[in-house]
Amino acid sequence: MLNYILRRILYAFPLLLGVNILTFVLFFIVNSPDDMARMQLGQKHVTEQAIENWKTQRGYQLPLLVNQQEQGLDVIKNTIFYQKSLRLFSFDFGLSDSGRNIGADIQQRMWPSLAVALPSLLLGLVLNISVALMMVLFRQSYLEFSSIVLCIVIMSISALFYIIGGQFLMGKLLRLVPISGYDTGINAFKFLILPVVISLISGLGSGARWYRSLFLEEVEQDYVRTARAKGLTETQVLFKHILPNAMIPILTGVVVVLPLLFMGSLITESFFSIPGLGSYTIDAIQGQDFAIVRAMVFLGSVLYIIGLLLTDISYTLVDPRVRLS
Repeated sequence: MLNYILRRILYAFPLLLGVNILTFVLFFIVNSPDDMARMQLGQKHVTEQAIENWKTQRGYQLPLLVNQQEQGLDVIKNTIFYQKSLRLFSFDFGLSDSGRNIGADIQQRMWPSLAVALPSLLLGLVLNISVALMMVLFRQSYLEFSSIVLCIVIMSISALFYIIGGQFLMGKLLRLVPISGYDTGINAFKFLILPVVISLISGLGSGARWYRSLFLEEVEQDYVRTARAKGLTETQVLFKHILPNAMIPILTGVVVVLPLLFMGSLITESFFSIPGLGSYTIDAIQGQDFAIVRAMVFLGSVLYIIGLLLTDISYTLVDPRVRLS
């Protein structure tokens, strides 16, 4: 099992390096520093001096890969690739194009994102799996049919409708919760209720149907028929046999949303004015702050790869065959 985990960890490094190189190519070769300067300055007739000043203030005046004017290691260190890309591996995000400390901003904004994403993930898993198990338990009945129709209806409606409708109904008409905003400490709870509830409702349709399909694949397996032949009830078969054997695809699905725990939801945080990393990214894109966008792309890649590693490690806990590989 240790060899399996070590192999997965070693696979992560070239993958992360590849993402970093691709990001560098997109930001500095496809879209050159001169292009970034012209977009940021926002003028039709920008002078070359203004472009050079903008690049110098942000460290974009350096050569891309090799600085032939330097000697020794400075040939590599005094380049855009080292200063703006390789430093990300030490989580040195540097300053934004507007002069803010990106690392400090991330540390401050990750907590509101976690406050929204963590309960949405955990409660969503419990709700979706519970509904899916109920549909499998009462399969080929009117309850299952009506549940499937309801899930399809929920899936067919845009998430924006739930957000705007929830704000209008719960915030404006009933005045049960604030429409938007955020506060620190225990006061943040009232601002989190509506985003979490909307997240649960909007994700119920697709989540419950997906888990239902996983459980139905296991229902007709030989080990399930053997369990029924031993006299176990359908509920015991579901929870003691079907659910544990479906854990691998469930864990695989969870990894997709793990980066959202820290990165936040772009749409939810923007509409509810939550100062998390999602709204931070949106503001950076709108303000054409390329340093922040670059840092968030790298951070998202790191979190996704960590999620893959955690998923592979969790496989060893639910599947004995993996431990022997």
